[in-house]
Amino acid sequence: MSTLKPTRAATAVAIAAIAATLFTGCFGNPVEDLVNRGVEDAIEGATGGEVSLGGELPADFPTSVPLVDGTVGVAAGAGGAEGWVVVITSSTADPVADAAAALEAAGFTEDTTVSGAGMGAKVYSNAEYLVLVAGDGETVSYTVTPKQ
Repeated sequence: MSTLKPTRAATAVAIAAIAATLFTGCFGNPVEDLVNRGVEDAIEGATGGEVSLGGELPADFPTSVPLVDGTVGVAAGAGGAEGWVVVITSSTADPVADAAAALEAAGFTEDTTVSGAGMGAKVYSNAEYLVLVAGDGETVSYTVTPKQ
C-alpha cells in the first residue's frame, strides 16, 4: 500500500484535470483517448492509485457514498488513508444541493459549511468516511477519506 501524502495525490489529480482540459475539445478528438490513457498511467504510477479521466469510478470507491447523476470527468483514488476524488458534471439545477441531500438520505451528517463567490463546499461524515462536497455551476467534486 502506498504511503503518499494526500497533498501529492491531490496535486496529481489536479494535474490530470488540467491536462485533460487542455488536450481535449468539445468535439470528437482522435487523440483524446491516447492523451487520457497517458495522463491516467502517469498519475497512477506517481500515486499508486487508480485514475480515470473517462467516466469510471475506482473499483474500490465506497458504495456507501452516493453520487449525483452525471458524467464522471475525473476519478482517482488509492483507497486506504489516501481516499478518493471524484469530479462529476451534472445537468441538475443545483448539483451541490442534490449531493448534500443524497448524502443526508444515506445517513451522513453535515459537519461544516463553507461558501464563497459562486462556490459552495460542505463536509459530511458517517461512521466510516468524511466527504467534502464542493461545486461551481454544473460541476460537483467529492473528496472522500476514511475516518481514522
